[in-house]
Amino acid sequence: MQSIKNWLMAFRPKTLTACVVPIVVASALVKALQLPLDKDVVILALLASFFIQIGTNLVNDAVDFKKGADTETRLGPQRVTQSGLFTYKQVMLAAGICFLLALISGAPLVMKGGWPIFWVGVVSVLMGYGYTMGPAPLAYTGLGDLFVILFFGLIAVVGVFYLHTQQWGAAPLWLGLQIGFHATVLIAINNLRDADQDRLVNKRTLAVRMGKNFARYEVGFLVLAPFFMNYYWWIQGLKAATLLPLLILPLGLVVVKNIFQNEPSSIYNKFLGQSALLHLLFGTLLSLGFFIA
Repeated sequence: MQSIKNWLMAFRPKTLTACVVPIVVASALVKALQLPLDKDVVILALLASFFIQIGTNLVNDAVDFKKGADTETRLGPQRVTQSGLFTYKQVMLAAGICFLLALISGAPLVMKGGWPIFWVGVVSVLMGYGYTMGPAPLAYTGLGDLFVILFFGLIAVVGVFYLHTQQWGAAPLWLGLQIGFHATVLIAINNLRDADQDRLVNKRTLAVRMGKNFARYEVGFLVLAPFFMNYYWWIQGLKAATLLPLLILPLGLVVVKNIFQNEPSSIYNKFLGQSALLHLLFGTLLSLGFFIA
């Protein structure tokens, strides 16, 4: 039982909202636009996305330890490789299994969506691996934030919308940016918390490259921009989708206030939880607004 709990901890369940929200909200948008909705797409996309996210988390866990980014002085939650619960090889093997399962889950989606979905799937798996691995890992070159906006926002939302409808459009692109911005809040806060430790091991995140003040303003923008962007849905006649997410604007303001008022420390783990909740609730309320449109 303890081993199972340790693996679940390694999966980082609090981060998994980042792969659930884009699929749910993209499907809700399909419903709002009165386009055909395929339930199999939702199930298979969730499976593939879960496995890619978990695989990425596992690679990050193992490689950050190997490169010295995770040590006994880290401020963040416990990591299984650094703490000796599992070996580097065990964690990397589990990551490989997850990526394989993602490809298997995604195969029926490729059959439905064709070559565009094939390349989305392949690139998603490669980028999940390359987030912390390879000659120029995204997390170590300051590109991690862009990666999240693209793959957990734009590509996820637009890809799921296309699988349902075989169509592209401005609406899923706009929605993808909204969801991607809130997903990126998590990595921005994480990198701000770890900036001093990352600098020592040459992990050049945006917080390291641009400084802590820049990182704070980045968090502020990423938190608040999706609320302002909701005006787009008002123009489209989807008023419930515009108004319902405003119910959690106070939570967004709390996250921003906390980041500006506190220096990076272990208290940022609490702020990460708040930002994960913000991402989940924003997506849920926006989806509800689409469904009742």
